[in-house]
Amino acid sequence: MDTWRLLLTPPARGAWNMAVDEALLESVGRGESLPALRLYAWQPPCLSLGYAQPFSDVDIPRLKERGWELVRRPTGGRAILHTDELTYSVIAPPDEPRLAGTLLESYNHLAQALLAALRLLGLPVEMQERSAASQAGNTNPVCFEAPSTYEITVGGKKLVGSAQARRKEGVLQHGSLPLNGDLARITQALVFPDEAARARAAERLLARAATVESVLGRPVAWEEAAQAFTAAFHETLNLDLQRRSLTPDEEARAEELAESKYAQPRWTERASG
Repeated sequence: MDTWRLLLTPPARGAWNMAVDEALLESVGRGESLPALRLYAWQPPCLSLGYAQPFSDVDIPRLKERGWELVRRPTGGRAILHTDELTYSVIAPPDEPRLAGTLLESYNHLAQALLAALRLLGLPVEMQERSAASQAGNTNPVCFEAPSTYEITVGGKKLVGSAQARRKEGVLQHGSLPLNGDLARITQALVFPDEAARARAAERLLARAATVESVLGRPVAWEEAAQAFTAAFHETLNLDLQRRSLTPDEEARAEELAESKYAQPRWTERASG
């Protein structure tokens, strides 16, 4: 059993959340910190774009009307509206055996822990393998409507959206578990040709994705979900998870990255489309 850090960080703004994940990746890559499982939330609600997703997908006036923030992730994938959810991140060095192999192999390995966590919450989840052909040409801007190679579903509906980045420092994978609320809200902050197209996108999303509450018929608090994730990662990946905080150096680096990178338009708008 290997020791990892468990970081339960309070709800924060989007730029800070992404900066913390990157600061942890740098710290772990230098060997200054143990690998980490981080569980967190977002305040205020924030729309995040994938690393290469066009900035032109975002309807900025509508986003601002709703008081939502915008950030670009260091990982790939499509847009997610972060609110009423548990977000997880896994940060480990490149030689971590639990993340060995190809990107898909490491994602599949971590997915076993995610499946276990959701089953602890009482969700009858399964993992569906999608072919590359099913994803080819898909330009949908919404993560929870776009198919992924290994997709965690319940009743055929997507339940978790995850993405991974690999760098010389190591591996960062983070993902979103919607706990409650209206998943179709995200369509209010994205560009569509007209309102009919927006309404159709909202209908498709609700037909293809689910929240924990919509499946269980009861609310699940962030703390309950966090306990399930902690127990499942401990058991499934054979980890001794030690509750820790960010080190002073990690916190300082996260503040620097939030200010100089993730809160800057030159990063957010880097892929203009």
